[in-house]
Amino acid sequence: MTALIDGIRKNRFVVFGRAGMDMFADPPGTKAAQAETFRADLGGSSANICVGLCKLGAQSALVTSVSNDCVGEFCTNRLRHYGVDTRYLKVLNGEHRVSLAVYESTMADFQLCIYRNNAVDFQVTAEDVDRVDYAAYGALITAGTVFAAEPSRGATFRAFENARRAGVPVIFDIDYRPYSWPSPEIAAEVLSRAGEQSDMIVGNDEEFGFMAGGLDKGLDKARALAERPGRIVIYKMGQAGAVTLANGQEIRTGIYPVTAVKPNGAGDSFIAGLLAGIAEGRSLHQAVLRGSACASIVVSQPGCAPAMPTTAQLDAFLDAHPGPTTA
Repeated sequence: MTALIDGIRKNRFVVFGRAGMDMFADPPGTKAAQAETFRADLGGSSANICVGLCKLGAQSALVTSVSNDCVGEFCTNRLRHYGVDTRYLKVLNGEHRVSLAVYESTMADFQLCIYRNNAVDFQVTAEDVDRVDYAAYGALITAGTVFAAEPSRGATFRAFENARRAGVPVIFDIDYRPYSWPSPEIAAEVLSRAGEQSDMIVGNDEEFGFMAGGLDKGLDKARALAERPGRIVIYKMGQAGAVTLANGQEIRTGIYPVTAVKPNGAGDSFIAGLLAGIAEGRSLHQAVLRGSACASIVVSQPGCAPAMPTTAQLDAFLDAHPGPTTA
């Protein structure tokens, strides 16, 4: 685990996955079907992680493809606005498009509609990942969405190999989205393969259960993955908190209750807060709690990237909050 922690503490991350456009109904509480106004900002799980890290004082670079149109340019501009390094973005001509998410800022019958047809982020190639200077980063982060289709699937596994040769640990957010995959069987096989090759694995109970072949088997799957020396596995359980497995120990943590306006974006913010906490030299237990606090902040506000907290906002939240629930 020393190599993983040491890498994270360099506080420089290269992130693989998608950037997208989010459109969310405004004002908060408005249903999308009745909305007259939508706000637009950056979205996409990997882009959100990048933004969350930057807001918490880290450096992050995103490896992805964007379409050569106004939406691709919008995403690129928003990444730069938030301080994300865009040197590895590939602008692609043709009919491939940036993904679009349309959602609401209300928990009542929450609806999220994602347009992923002909997704441009799946067009990342081996040549693209070979351009990355892996030695310049402390860790590689990827969301599971990159593995749903080729050529990005093979390219990301190649990036794993490149990272290992450079001595850079791999952090894997399972992030299983069924609509992106050709079949559940392929998804389970590929995501399990990615997990086996990773140094840190983060997922929720449903995702681990899916990989294991049953929700009741999820925690056992997480425990089995954590048996490899040096690996950290974080098993999230929603309102029930999380179990962090490392060095033969299980650390149970609660959550910070808030009034949520939406459910999405929490996982991306959790990873950013967790890694930033480790980078600051905090214990794994403390870092997980900071990740949980970031998740609570994001679900309590509209949008995803704009809701990611700064370090000052995170500290203020923790100072004002009565504390996490009992795990």
